[in-house]
Amino acid sequence: MARTYDYDLFVLGAGSGGVRAARLAAMTGARVGVAEEHRVGGTCVIRGCVPKKFMVYASEYAAAFKSAEGFGWSKCDASFDWPKFIEAKDIEIARLSGIYVTNLQNAGADIFHARAELADAHTVKLADRDRLFTAEKILVATGAWPSLPPIPGIEHAITSNEAFHLPSLPKRMLIVGGGYIAVEFAGIFNGLGVETTLMYRGANILRGFDNDVRAHLTGEMRRRGITVLLGCEHVSMEKTETGVQSKLTSGHEMSCDVVMYATGRAPHTAGLGLETAGVALGDNGAVIVDAFSKTNVDNIWAVGDVTDRINLTPVAIREGAAFAETEFYGRPTRFDHEMVASAVFSQPPVGAVGLTEADARHQYGKVDIYRAVFRPMKATFYGGEERMLMKLIVDPATDRLLGCHVVGPDAPEMIQMAAIALKMGATKAQWDATCAVHPTAAEELVTMREKYVPPELGLTAA
Repeated sequence: MARTYDYDLFVLGAGSGGVRAARLAAMTGARVGVAEEHRVGGTCVIRGCVPKKFMVYASEYAAAFKSAEGFGWSKCDASFDWPKFIEAKDIEIARLSGIYVTNLQNAGADIFHARAELADAHTVKLADRDRLFTAEKILVATGAWPSLPPIPGIEHAITSNEAFHLPSLPKRMLIVGGGYIAVEFAGIFNGLGVETTLMYRGANILRGFDNDVRAHLTGEMRRRGITVLLGCEHVSMEKTETGVQSKLTSGHEMSCDVVMYATGRAPHTAGLGLETAGVALGDNGAVIVDAFSKTNVDNIWAVGDVTDRINLTPVAIREGAAFAETEFYGRPTRFDHEMVASAVFSQPPVGAVGLTEADARHQYGKVDIYRAVFRPMKATFYGGEERMLMKLIVDPATDRLLGCHVVGPDAPEMIQMAAIALKMGATKAQWDATCAVHPTAAEELVTMREKYVPPELGLTAA
């Protein structure tokens, strides 16, 4: 006799990937349960992409007010109300979280606001009740959580989670890390008038991005007044009457009101009972999955940041959808992780898709580079000194575009369109055949004709 279960699918985690998979599965008539120990919406909606983007918007006004004078506007004495902004942000986040709940309920899924753990491969235990629930299929979508290094005084630091709820705006802030979270918050707090220092132990920020992008963004951040300390890290931290005192490996000490750590996020798998269920984990705790997001246990899958593949919200959504298509719609689907575009909402922002120059040279040997650095039209009018960077990487053997990298205003908007072309395998000739839209910064992308050779080489392009 066939075994019966309480649910056809039980999802651990109601973030972007888990919610998409649960909704699609439930809409087939499947019995779906979802457990979330925090708020429905996950990192992106509650403590990540969405509130962060609101903060980016808020922080950009100071520069806009300043540049407005160059366009004839009279100087205005604007001030920023942090508590008012936080209240408005929280109201909007609550609204968005509510939409996620409503969508799940309308699809027919059951939502449990509790922490879930696996008792075995088919059994889920919820922290707020004694009853166990059984499920034919289980999907792990618990995301990732900020990780902190074991240094003396680390308890005095905050993470990006707490940055969204600071009771007041600090006067001085030290942000530790060189990834997208660190550089984004550096731009945010600097734009809001906070004396901001970004400290990273590496030689340059944004590891994994193109080296020209990394260097260009560092220069632009410094131009905007952010102190960027490279090759440096903490020895210890100590709480004092005036804030937090930091001892650094450079031998220097510095004092600030808030130290924020953004040195990475670890897959959120501890205490979920995955080992009990026999699920294999990587060295960093990530759930190991195949191309269809299936674990080594036949009835358990995982999607999103908990798998540590490409840790981006749209990727988690597509992985969740592919799982549902495969297991509940009978259409075997796997998400293609190649040519996934990414954006960094730094100031200025970054958009990138495809290979970096270094990676392209490793894979293809010889590559052609097209590169432009220029002042955007808006900046030239009011006398601004900021510079924009655009870079294309091309395989000379096939003329196919391998990478596109943009730093400057609207870079994230541009890169979405560029990603379509690169995903389709567009050639440089096809790219160049596209008529420019004038006057825009984006037109530079389709008007770069001369191959770039670094000046220090003393060569001309072939």
